[in-house]
Amino acid sequence: MLITLQQAAERLKNARKVLVLSHRSPDGDTLGSASALCIALHRMGKKVRFACSDEMDKKYRFLFAPMQDWMQAEEDFSPDCVVSVDIADVGLFGEGLSAYTNKVDLCLDHHRSRGDFAKESYVDPRAAATGEILYELLNILDVEIDEDIANSLYTALATDTGCFKYSNTTACTLRIAANLLDAGIDAAQINRAMFDTWTHSRLALEKRALDQLRVFHGGLCVTMEISQAILEETGATGADLDSIVGIPRQIEGAYVGVTIRERKDGGYKISLRGEPPVDCSQICEEFGGGGHKGAAGCVMPAGSLEEAREAIVKAVGEHLYALGLLEETP
Repeated sequence: MLITLQQAAERLKNARKVLVLSHRSPDGDTLGSASALCIALHRMGKKVRFACSDEMDKKYRFLFAPMQDWMQAEEDFSPDCVVSVDIADVGLFGEGLSAYTNKVDLCLDHHRSRGDFAKESYVDPRAAATGEILYELLNILDVEIDEDIANSLYTALATDTGCFKYSNTTACTLRIAANLLDAGIDAAQINRAMFDTWTHSRLALEKRALDQLRVFHGGLCVTMEISQAILEETGATGADLDSIVGIPRQIEGAYVGVTIRERKDGGYKISLRGEPPVDCSQICEEFGGGGHKGAAGCVMPAGSLEEAREAIVKAVGEHLYALGLLEETP
């Protein structure tokens, strides 16, 4: 059931023990939103715990540093409110959180295409990041947004907007970012950690991935393929992968960039990045995925790399044709 943000605030006010969940392969928005909410709830006198199926990349650990003194594991911790942040579908819980897929009391999210798994949900597709929603929610809860919380919210906004470069960035996004700067954060340091610091494995991955670029539909679509062999050779992590998925879209003339990553357990993870008027979420929904207009993803559970590439490139071509960007049906 959809509720208002005021109602969401009331649910949190009435809770005593809260478990906050982030999605698998966690990024800056889900972790920034989760850490901001955890700190705020603790200051409101709540007992709070955080959980995620996958380990976070080391560049995000500073977000949870303010919680080290009080967020200790309790064997008997039994939440009376389970909150998911930035989780659009049960498939994003991951194996480690599978027990909670039907136990979420409150979902806070900004994805337009999403599953209805929570008892109550507040969803705002206009928000550039779930971090925007958390900013408004904490104001309703009358929680001071100090440097610790501002660090988390800024990280959420910056990562989901590509450091405020993507088309989802709005005037509201920038106004919130300005207020977070006023709270005393070091935005330059956060930006460097998120966007300008590369691991050696990331450099090796990009070098190998660039050799896999392919051009389709007269240059309107560019794909990049990353096999398990490349991942093993380079030692790349999930964070390394996240930082290169935008490369195909950067090619001149490309409206859609597609990254096809072979998964350890079989199948392929597909990441799309697009330029207006392309709607990446619409393309990915054909394969059971979703996301935003400018960035979306899906999973193809079986088949060969060639079959996965052929299927997604065909779907992209049909979308480009429907938009009038491609003259002939693919």
